[in-house]
Formats: sequence, structure tokens, C-alpha cells
Amino acid sequence: MFSYSWKKQKALMRAQNEQSLPLHKLITESPTRWGSCLQMMERVLEQEKAITQVLAADKKTRHLVPTWQDIQVLESVTAALKPLQDFTDALSGEAYVSVFYLKPVIHLLNAEVLKTNEGDTELTQEIKVKVLDYLNDKYTDLATDELLSMATFLDPRFKTRYMSTEKLEDIKVRAASETEALLVENTALGELPLAEDHTDREKEAATAPQSAKKPKKSLGSLFKKTNSAPASCSQRQIIEQELNSYILAMAADSESDPLEWW
Repeated sequence: MFSYSWKKQKALMRAQNEQSLPLHKLITESPTRWGSCLQMMERVLEQEKAITQVLAADKKTRHLVPTWQDIQVLESVTAALKPLQDFTDALSGEAYVSVFYLKPVIHLLNAEVLKTNEGDTELTQEIKVKVLDYLNDKYTDLATDELLSMATFLDPRFKTRYMSTEKLEDIKVRAASETEALLVENTALGELPLAEDHTDREKEAATAPQSAKKPKKSLGSLFKKTNSAPASCSQRQIIEQELNSYILAMAADSESDPLEWW
């Protein structure tokens, strides 16, 4: 109505001045931009007094004056969607978004963004619960959950933060098995294995020419305890040790690029 009538626009501007409201135009929803619906409702709430004054002044539009129930619905819907708008803006501002983010994002939505608060109206709580139910149900498939868990585990920013102890053990076993299979495949193709064979270095040391003169022992050397030679580890054990070291290492900065880290 206000978009197509210059008289209504002029009347709205007068009402804004009288009500000491910002001289903002009303926003029309765009079907291709979901955020425009939220912006439209926020603008209506901002200009409620001016809109009411203009509509009430004309008997043809008096029946369109928003009731307190209308305002309450707008406030409830806005309260539920506003956190999603802020979250969407932050997400769309990222230069690179991948599957690594999905599990952390879902956790963040459940724990913070769409968490119901004591001050929420019944409608606001209902909207938040329905949005969360939809998202959680969409990613509860076993195969999808396995993919998301592995992707999160391989992201040095998140690692094990968003998975249970039982899930972590499953992921560690799967990661070790897949790494071992890749090493076997690469070795068959002539590529280097994960770690050097310790016996190769021992053989080189044994075949190295002995020095002509035996070095003289110092007094301190007499108190050194002979270190036992490290037991040789299997390839699987080496992989598991590397995984444990990765888990215990400090997580990367949350704004860093995981691909650069690797």
C-alpha cells in the first residue's frame, strides 16, 4: 500500500516526524531473499506508531490497523528469526565454507543460536524447536553422521570437540584403518611408507668404518645408564601414535584455514 501511493508515503513521513521516529521507508518482502521477510517485520515494528496513525486517519484503511495480537506475533517471529539472520550473515561472509563446518554449526544452533530462553513467548519457542527438529533430523542419518564426524575430526580447529567418547573411538579406528589402507596402496605403487625402517639406520651405523682411535671416556660417561633399544613398532601402531599426537596437539585458531594447516 505505502509503496504504491505517494499520498500514503507523504502521510507516513509526517507521522514519523510527529512521533519522532526514524525517517525510514517500509520494506517489501522479496521471494528470493528470506532475510527480507525479517527486515520487513522489523521495520513494521519500528514504525508501528506511524503506520497506525496513517491507517487510522483513513476510514478505508482503518480496518488494517495492526492489533496487539498482530504485534505480538510479529515480535515473536522476529525474536526467533533474528539470531538466524545474524548467523546467516556471518556464514555468508566466509570466503570458504565446507563440510567441516556442518557439525560445529549444528551444535552451535542447538546450544546457543536457537536455544530457548525464559523470556521467549510460546510462539518463539515453538518456531525455534521446529527449526532445530528439522535440521537435526536432516543430519541424523548414520552415513551422513559418519561423514560429518570424520570431517570434523580432520579439521584442526575442531578435532574431537563435537563428538562423544564412543564416537571418538569409532572415528579413531576408522581413521587408522583408512590411513593404513592408503599406505599399503601407496607402497604398492612405489611410494615411500609412513616411517623409515629403524633397522636400516642401524645397519648403516654397523657398516660405517671404525675410527682409528677409540675416544677416551669421560668420568661422567661412567654414570650413564644404558638405554634399551626402542622396540620396533608396527605400521598400525605408528599411525595410532600419530593420531593421538594430533588429538593432543593444540587446536588451530577458529578463523584459520584448515587446508593451510595440513
